[in-house]
Amino acid sequence: MNDKQFRFWKMRRSGMSNVSIANLIGITRQGVSQALLAMDEKIDASLREMAQANRIQVEKIDVERGVLFGKSIPFQTNAYIFVSEKHGMQVWYEHDGDCISCDEFTKCIEFIWDFAAELGIKLEKTQDPTKMAEELLAKIRGDRE
Repeated sequence: MNDKQFRFWKMRRSGMSNVSIANLIGITRQGVSQALLAMDEKIDASLREMAQANRIQVEKIDVERGVLFGKSIPFQTNAYIFVSEKHGMQVWYEHDGDCISCDEFTKCIEFIWDFAAELGIKLEKTQDPTKMAEELLAKIRGDRE
């Protein structure tokens, strides 16, 4: 992905308007709009490719936030794909697990906190990645409805 386009996309995702991005960077609003349109197409295509590779049926895509909402065909559960600046593309499956004994415990908490921060979403402090993910997803769903 084009670094400049991705930078503009991240700025918009953090809440900046196209005009603010243009003024900050020193280019036209139309230039920002064109870059964002191109980036939205790339994000959409990447999310769809990841869904296909993971056999996730797409229900909705929020390209501005970098989130795909879907259903895992093999696992028969809700699945989400996230575009994260720090973690790249990540697939998250809704599940009930024993997070405390899982080897991925720290990675899951770190990813959830980082992605929430990238979206400007505040989470209640908890040590349970499943509950943190539920809170994050509820806030993302609530924001888009």
